[in-house]
Amino acid sequence: MNPAAQNKIIALVDCNSFYCSCERLFRPDLKLRPIGVLSNNDGCFVSRTNELKKLGVPMGAPYFQFKKICDQNKVAVFSANFSLYTNMSDRVMNTLFQFTPSMEVYSVDEAFLDLTGLDEKTIVAYAHQIKETVERHTGIPVGIGIGRTKVLAKIANRIAKKDERYQGVFSVLDHQAREKALHDTEIGDVWGIGRQSALKMKILGIRNALQLKDYKNDLLIQKQFTKVGRMIQDELRGITCFPFNEASEAKKQILCSRTFGSPVYSKLLLRESIASYASLAAEKLRKQNSVCLEVGIYIRTNPHKEIPQYAKEISSLLSAPTADTRKIIRECWRLLDEIFVNGFEYKKALVSLGRIQDAEEHQIALFGQNDSVEDLLLMKTMDKINLKEGHEMIKVAACGTKKEAWYMKQVLKSPRFVSGWSELPKIQS
Repeated sequence: MNPAAQNKIIALVDCNSFYCSCERLFRPDLKLRPIGVLSNNDGCFVSRTNELKKLGVPMGAPYFQFKKICDQNKVAVFSANFSLYTNMSDRVMNTLFQFTPSMEVYSVDEAFLDLTGLDEKTIVAYAHQIKETVERHTGIPVGIGIGRTKVLAKIANRIAKKDERYQGVFSVLDHQAREKALHDTEIGDVWGIGRQSALKMKILGIRNALQLKDYKNDLLIQKQFTKVGRMIQDELRGITCFPFNEASEAKKQILCSRTFGSPVYSKLLLRESIASYASLAAEKLRKQNSVCLEVGIYIRTNPHKEIPQYAKEISSLLSAPTADTRKIIRECWRLLDEIFVNGFEYKKALVSLGRIQDAEEHQIALFGQNDSVEDLLLMKTMDKINLKEGHEMIKVAACGTKKEAWYMKQVLKSPRFVSGWSELPKIQS
């Protein structure tokens, strides 16, 4: 093994029940109460505090099935408030950047930190310092796992969050601690091992992470679980197979879709919903400094309802690459005119942007309508205002002005505490 790789130190910082922690942050009265956050249209639980988990509410459980339990136990249930969560995530990540020159933001609530070169004897104390700083600066509690590789850091993080003895920080740099941690980690709890793979591994006699690490037949592991399975096995052995990706790659396709809060029958409302989704997709496109050459839409009825069914997808190429919301909406509406059929009860719409190119390096169309300087400045100004004042503070009129039927159900949504001036708490004098 490469000595440099052997001395690698990776820390995984993971926010505790992140969505719930964001809700609790602005509601001190909920400090000891169980909290749950629901998915789109208030459907299923996507985040739960430990108090809610102890009540037997599983991840992904439909809210209506556990509403009685929630009412009886005074559970605080919230609709997803993604503008709040994204804002708090940015604050957490910006704080973490202070502690390492090399960091990979893995998800909205997780980040890998490269701490290679620090003294291993004091690394746990340093991790506690990171944890305390994040919680002091943002109010969000985190758990930190430390290992030689990403997979080992994941295992350490799971122990840090579950075992109160370690106060949110656990390291598997020590050989004895690592072996015990791997022995105590069921194979299905290893990062990257899905349910079907876990079942197949149990047939081979592999029931925990230690047994996978020590399994002698590497060729069989690769044959049964592909190259990724072998990489996970090597990561358990302390061999780096999943390198850092500090700069997030630009997406090759951007999708934006929602299930409507109520059925939609009219073409007018479909146009508004598609314009809104196209606006969101275009905003994401500009955020990664890209343009697109392909636009697509998809509409469908409710397949779970005994009604006449209809679903249709269509896409087209633009005359020139663009990131202009107005041009994208215009093309989406043209496509909708081609596939819309009257008389159906529509339940979902989707907008997709494809053939994405870098905004600075894309091929200029010879005969197409390229984005002008005025177009670019308008979009930049709109994004800047929305970032500062709150989502959809400024939007294209095509998106509509009212909360129509196609909007998601968010009956239990909390205020935009950090991204909307109009929703800040008011203090009576």
